[in-house]
Amino acid sequence: MKAIRIAEYGGSDTLVMADVAAPEPGGGEALIKIAYAGVNFIDVYMRSGVFRKLDTYPNKLPFTPGMEGAGTVEAVGSGVDAVAAGDTVAYCLAVGGYAEYATVPAWKLVRIPDGVPLDIATALQLQGMTAHYLTHSLFPLAEGHTCLIHAGAGGMGQLAIQLAKMRGAEVIVTVGSEEKAEIARERGADHAILYRDVDFAGAVLEITGGAGADVVYDSVGKDTIAGSLKCLKPRGMLSNNGNASGPIGALDPLDLAEAGSVFFTRPHLASYIATPEERNRRADDLHRLYLEGRLTVTIDRELPLSMAKAAHDAIEGRLSKGKILLKT
Repeated sequence: MKAIRIAEYGGSDTLVMADVAAPEPGGGEALIKIAYAGVNFIDVYMRSGVFRKLDTYPNKLPFTPGMEGAGTVEAVGSGVDAVAAGDTVAYCLAVGGYAEYATVPAWKLVRIPDGVPLDIATALQLQGMTAHYLTHSLFPLAEGHTCLIHAGAGGMGQLAIQLAKMRGAEVIVTVGSEEKAEIARERGADHAILYRDVDFAGAVLEITGGAGADVVYDSVGKDTIAGSLKCLKPRGMLSNNGNASGPIGALDPLDLAEAGSVFFTRPHLASYIATPEERNRRADDLHRLYLEGRLTVTIDRELPLSMAKAAHDAIEGRLSKGKILLKT
């Protein structure tokens, strides 16, 4: 089969198309014929080596990247009865998706209901699940809350805006251009701040009358973390759920005290879909909202598997305005 392989950690040029043997499902696994593989920043972290030492998302060179996909069950291993050959499924947080076939632990598979296209189902996995747990579980938004979402026009950002508005929150976003600001507003954002033009922390404080945001969802990292801390309410929460601009480095606990005794967390999606029940509950909710026409999922572009490098360059260059997919 065709697969993208990484032989050494580094830049996007380490993503190389290769002919490799198709995997076979082991006990508790299913073999998936991949239709779409999602492209996410977690793939960049794994490719570059940022996640090389993590137990939560293990990877060992050489490997096939890709933590999300959708397709058809081709075969199942021993002990699998939740899915069968021919089922249409999606998954996330199983490495190996940048390929024509991948083996996935069966408990990580979710069934795709009728009416949800495969490309949409893929986008609702890693980015959809992340937006869901951030707004529903990590800090359960409610009427009267104000949240700040960085990168509001990206795939996850657009979903998070919509979910936050459904829960009654006032939504502020940062974006890199007026075009992206308009996208965020179309998804429901109350305020869109062009972070290249103004001090976003000052803008958030002005919008909130000096009170600050109840929660900041910061997927950018190094370039924004100080400002994110500055514009929180006392006893608010700062979630560093991504490092698009690079890891934040050390954070002095006294900075949290000085910011108003605020809370800081660096969550993993894996902790919020740790059981089949929780994973399916989130997926079912996202699928339902899409089928009801209440959740818009934007596919930015579909590229062939051979263009994995271009896909990584696009998300690292902050060029995406929605989900980027690799089509096998």
